[in-house]
Amino acid sequence: MSFHWESTVYAIVAFLILYWLLNKYAFGPLFSIMEKRRELVLEQMSAAETARKQAAVQMEEQKQALQEARKEAYDIIEKARATSAKQADDIVQTAKNEAGRLKEEAVRDIESEKGKAIASLRGEVAGMSVAIASKIIEKQIDEKSQEQLINQYLKEVGSK
Repeated sequence: MSFHWESTVYAIVAFLILYWLLNKYAFGPLFSIMEKRRELVLEQMSAAETARKQAAVQMEEQKQALQEARKEAYDIIEKARATSAKQADDIVQTAKNEAGRLKEEAVRDIESEKGKAIASLRGEVAGMSVAIASKIIEKQIDEKSQEQLINQYLKEVGSK
């Protein structure tokens, strides 16, 4: 086996020409396609990260909106409870006032009727007293007869 330096030079020259042709026509477009692909992947990763951040922000906003809605619902319920309690107190107070008013009217009516009854009774007693006195004067009777007459008139008054 002998070493031929011409073959080695031809091989090196052929290799350099092949490398230059591959670099010009194959590696350049291949590397450019790979670079575009790398940029696309980086862009998609960036877009995915941005979308993830936006989703996280929206999720937080939704949580806050839900929490706010719950708070508003709780406030509405509490206001309704307070309003119903106030209305119930108002109704009870109105009923108490009405009962007190009716009681006062009943007491006034009773007092009025009592006064009328007393006045009527006084009138009757006065009339009877006059009648008794006139009968006593008409009949000058003894003490025993006078007592019987008074008892008889008292019975008449008691029966009326």
